[in-house]
This record gives sequence, C-alpha cells and structure tokens, in this order.
Amino acid sequence: MSTTTESEVKTETGATAAFADRIMEATLGWMDLMAVHLGSQLGWYAELSRADGLSADELAGHTHTDPRYAREWLEQQSATGILRADESTDPTARRFRLGPGVAEVLLDRRSLSYLEPLARMAAASGTQIDALLDAYRTGGGVSWEQLGRHAREAQADMNRPWFDDLPDLFAGIGRLDAVLRRPDARIADLGFGGGWSSIALARAYPQLRVVGLDIDEASVEAARQNAAEAGVADRVEFLLCDAALVAEYGPFDAVFAFECLHDMPNPVEVLSAARAAVSDDGMVVIMDEATDERFAANASELERLLYGFSLFVCLPDGRSHAPSAATGTVMRPSTLRGYARSAGWSDVQVLVPEFGLWRFYEIV
Repeated sequence: MSTTTESEVKTETGATAAFADRIMEATLGWMDLMAVHLGSQLGWYAELSRADGLSADELAGHTHTDPRYAREWLEQQSATGILRADESTDPTARRFRLGPGVAEVLLDRRSLSYLEPLARMAAASGTQIDALLDAYRTGGGVSWEQLGRHAREAQADMNRPWFDDLPDLFAGIGRLDAVLRRPDARIADLGFGGGWSSIALARAYPQLRVVGLDIDEASVEAARQNAAEAGVADRVEFLLCDAALVAEYGPFDAVFAFECLHDMPNPVEVLSAARAAVSDDGMVVIMDEATDERFAANASELERLLYGFSLFVCLPDGRSHAPSAATGTVMRPSTLRGYARSAGWSDVQVLVPEFGLWRFYEIV
C-alpha cells in the first residue's frame, strides 16, 4: 500500500496553483485579444491616435458607435494597460489616450511590429469552433474560405511588412538576385494570398514578370486589386489555379512558395510540378516557418505559436481537401526534405536561417 508524503502533497498543491494561474493568465490574454479586435474593427484605436485624449461620448460620436459600449471598452483597455486614462471621477468626462507603443503595433501596417492581425486571426478561428470540433472528430477540415474575410486579410496583413523587405533580403543572396535581374525574367508565386510578395518583387525588379497561382477566389480578387493600386498589374498576373498546375505556365526562372507549402494538401505534387516548371538554371525557393529541427516538450514561444496556428488554421485548412498530406504549420526541415526527395529532388539547402517567423530553403 503506497502512501503520499507531505512533500508530495505540497508539490502537487503548488503545481495546481501554478497551472490555475496559467489558465487565468491565458484567459486574460484572450480577453485582451478580443478587445483589440473590437477596437480595431470599430475604428477606435485609429480615432484615438488622431487626438490627444477622447471621452467615451467623443469617441462614439466620431466613429458612429454606441457611447455606453465605448465607455466600457475604454475602461477595460485602461484596466489592462493598453490605454491611459486621466484622473477624472466623472466617468462621462474621463478622457483616454493610447499608451506607449500601441499605435505602431496595432495601426502601422508597414511596421515589422504590426501584430493586430493576430487578434483578427484568433477571432476568425473562434467563430468556426463548431466546424473545427466536427473536423477533429471526423478527420475533415475547415478551409480558408470557411474561416472568412478576417482570417484571409489578417494573414495577408501580417505578412505584408515582411514581404516588403524581400528585395533587401534577396539582394544579399547573389545567385537569387542575379536570377531575378535577368532580362525578361519570369517567376511563379505559389499560394500568393494578398499578393504582397509578388508586388514587392515586381517593384524592386523592373523587368520581372510574375505569375501567381492561388485556389482562394477572394484572395485572387484582392491581390489583383492590390497589384493595380501598386501600379504593377501590367507585369503581375494572378490566376485562380492550383499550384500543382504551375508547369503549364512555365518555364520560369524561379518558383517561390512563400509561407504556404505546409497548408497545401499535395506538397509532393506541387514540388514535382515546380521541378518541371523551372528552367535548368533557375531556382525553387520555399519560405516556411522557422521550426526547430525536432519536437521537444516545453518548447519555445515560437513553437507554441506555430502549434497554435496549426491547431486552428493550417492543419484544418490542409485537411479541407482530400487526399491530404496533413502537414500542419510545424513543417520541420526533415519533413520538407522528405517531400522534396519524393518529388524527385536531391535535397534542400537553407538560404536564410531566420527571417521573422520564417526560414528560406532552396530545393536542389
């Protein structure tokens, strides 16, 4: 008969309290994210950024929203430290302003610190919780189309400032820069989303022509509009087409897949098609998550973030098409290497070990 020692009881009690604290902290974080989503969608942060303090009535009047809800949100935002409030004892007269650093993180769409899309993505996946539960029970999926506008736009907006930096990054990779500078060079951009990767490269390389392929109709329409507004629509063509058909539009001097291969149900087929589509002296470049080499418990914050995206977005999307490789967000180098070899390639080489959340590989 085993007995529990006093020391073991204290250890278990301490662990229980610590985990309860963790769940409470996570709950507060979720509430902050959802409140950020409210404030962003209602235009409240943007309006606060234009004024040196606003009352609830003023904020509501400027944004055509309800003053009572505005006051509750303003007080919550101050309670959690995102806003600053004056010391007025009259709640209707109290004025609020953005705290330090908030404007860049929540409003500056060109900043590498822009993280408001995380709140949008969390809200979008939350609205699909019943569909996600069903997928987890049956082995089905939840597509980007089902996740809807907020998820689609959040993904594009989150990546945009990093894609804007692609030309500077590629300028330091001699062979890749030379490929993009070839006279009348043509490249394929697979799974382009909002089209910002194609647009950034077309702007930086004036002779470059880009053919983008994506299966999400709303993304194709948005990307076409973005290209027109950027003035590169004459050299950037976005097609509603499966990436596995890329060889039909080749040959290309380079084929890129920016942060999308892990979402695809057929990565081996896509890499095989890229092999047929690229010229003999061309390059196939994959940008995907900068995962650790192998799984480990109690992992880094980045690994935890990637697993979160995988649970609620990427794995369900990948499984929304059948058959599916069911890769998920956490596509480790060994997984990509296996896909490449199955597609007839020899290996993968790391071009850039870390670029924000991502890593660049060349398929060789």
